[in-house]
Amino acid sequence: MAIPRPIADKERSAGKSLQKARYWRPFKSMVQCELCPKRCVIAEGKAGFCSIRKNIKGTLYTLGYGNPVGFAIDPIEKKPFYHFLPGSSSLSFGTVGCNLGCLFCQNWQTTKSDLTKDVRVSPEEVVDLALAQGVPSISYTYNEPTIFFEYVVDIARLAHRKGIRNVLVSNGFISDEPRKEWSRWIDAVNVDLKAFTEEFYRRQAYAMLQPVLDTIRYYHGQKHIWMELTNLKIPTLNDSPAETRKMSRWIVDTIGPDHPLHLTAFHPAFRLEHLPPTPAKTLTDARDIALEEGLHHVYCGNIMPGKYGNTYCSACGSLLIRRGYMSVEENHLLEGGMCPVCRTKLPGVF
Repeated sequence: MAIPRPIADKERSAGKSLQKARYWRPFKSMVQCELCPKRCVIAEGKAGFCSIRKNIKGTLYTLGYGNPVGFAIDPIEKKPFYHFLPGSSSLSFGTVGCNLGCLFCQNWQTTKSDLTKDVRVSPEEVVDLALAQGVPSISYTYNEPTIFFEYVVDIARLAHRKGIRNVLVSNGFISDEPRKEWSRWIDAVNVDLKAFTEEFYRRQAYAMLQPVLDTIRYYHGQKHIWMELTNLKIPTLNDSPAETRKMSRWIVDTIGPDHPLHLTAFHPAFRLEHLPPTPAKTLTDARDIALEEGLHHVYCGNIMPGKYGNTYCSACGSLLIRRGYMSVEENHLLEGGMCPVCRTKLPGVF
């Protein structure tokens, strides 16, 4: 892949590396960011909770614009997406920072880092890189794409013109208006439903559950957007059978049974290194509960390849996609995502 170009000292001093943010307002002698439900009130010279939206002389700037971190070509299954272009690759990147403060953050080396890389990659260069790599999608991932909203929107618009799809891997913690705006160019989203209690979100993520549920409802209503959900099971914190059942019932009642749910294993990280990793049985038991509650496609991740990562027809039970670790080993789907045995359409984009 092409190497991003450094910002020249003259260009940086002229302020060309800074982009004005959107979704904010003056607030007394400060500014208030309105991009996400935190609605940070930010003093002069300070950044919001996410660390990359900064008040400079009474104007809010996004420091993440043009400053990507971690370009990679990933399998789409890594995001994870199992019903969206299975077996394809996606140009993936993020920035530093996050608008949540998860004590269990699995990517804390990035989300908690300072913005130190003096590189600048324009939206045009990102799209050109995707074209050069021959990938069908660009994934905004590794940290929360909401906080580099303006960059996502500018890239996504250009990508659509070139026939490239746009994929969000998101915590769903975003305000109504920006969510509505970028949805015009988003093709798929995986929402990380971290738990199903307000207490967990407040204590473990410094956030709120309800805005995430609102986001899930919203994306479900956007028929051009394919959505999958992820739930990280953390021992003693959000892994009770009762919570899994309540969450699964809400999903079925609110958005139906066809959106895949990925139950993933926690590995000790960041502030929760004292907790054990999630036992495989916790995930497989949770999968059984979710299926009992009516979900059609429930996967177990971060444990082992095999049947818990395979896709089966919800009508006849036939094996449709056999997976290894983040890879497709067999794909038996007919054109349009049809089951070869009973001709039932598998929900998703194929």
